[in-house]
Amino acid sequence: MGARWSALFFAPPEFDPTPVRSALQTAVEAVDRSMSTWKSDSDLMCLNRAPVGEWVSVAADLRQVIELGLKIGHESGGLFDIGLGDAVGAWGFGPAAADTHAIKAAMRARRRATDEILELHEGRIRKLAPVRLDLNGIAKGYGADRLAKTHQALGICQALVGIDGEMRAIGTRPDGEGWTIAVEQPDPDRRAPHSILALQDAAVATSGDYRHWVEVQGRRVSHTMNPQTGASLLSSPASVTVVARTCAEADAWATALMVAGPEAGPGLAMRNRLQALFIMRQPGGSCRSLGIGQLFSEGVSAAHFC
Repeated sequence: MGARWSALFFAPPEFDPTPVRSALQTAVEAVDRSMSTWKSDSDLMCLNRAPVGEWVSVAADLRQVIELGLKIGHESGGLFDIGLGDAVGAWGFGPAAADTHAIKAAMRARRRATDEILELHEGRIRKLAPVRLDLNGIAKGYGADRLAKTHQALGICQALVGIDGEMRAIGTRPDGEGWTIAVEQPDPDRRAPHSILALQDAAVATSGDYRHWVEVQGRRVSHTMNPQTGASLLSSPASVTVVARTCAEADAWATALMVAGPEAGPGLAMRNRLQALFIMRQPGGSCRSLGIGQLFSEGVSAAHFC
């Protein structure tokens, strides 16, 4: 996934973390082998290469993530779309550099809702029309969830895990306090906290325009794609942070709210009862924030999902 994973937990001095580290590495490598668009032999890329109409057997984890992606795609009115692989690749957010001809083709393409194109039956999936799937807006979050489950399977019930800033908290710290997470200022030149969260049995993910970007014809464009245009977002919040039960859900909804934009995004978050923090740039370089849900709108800094 081109990212680092991390895990923090407390243990007695004689504890050997080597087996835990090995199990965690195995967990994230399994997600990468299944869902990477950078590995030509990943399960996802094999599904992408399959002819239209051909049933393809898929592993349970890939099916689970695709199902969740389709569900959030439907609930967001198509603003989260796992069928934008052609656009993501064309703009240079895959293994290859940006390609002007591919960008024009992606922007001209007639698009249907991905849940109308995929048919799922038990452990198999088939495409009813050409589509190139991309799970980069949800797979890192799912990977963090897998790290959390790996800890729990090893009997570790208090931990903080993450992949590239998508974080999942298990239980509390040994002192009973929540795990402290910083929401970054949307500044590409430095890392500084905007606000602080304390998480217990919850996950947080942020989508923004200030970390992952490429330069196309002298213009910096962010990695988030607009499903309606097949192009990078032209107007969006600087960042959107979502707190949810699972990191996969938080990851996907943060992307959907970025696409929705500063005008429609807050309403979409309220309709879906999300806990979300929007940070918008203002003229002159300052930022303003808008919180949706009890966690952010009332200034509460602790999140706990039972």
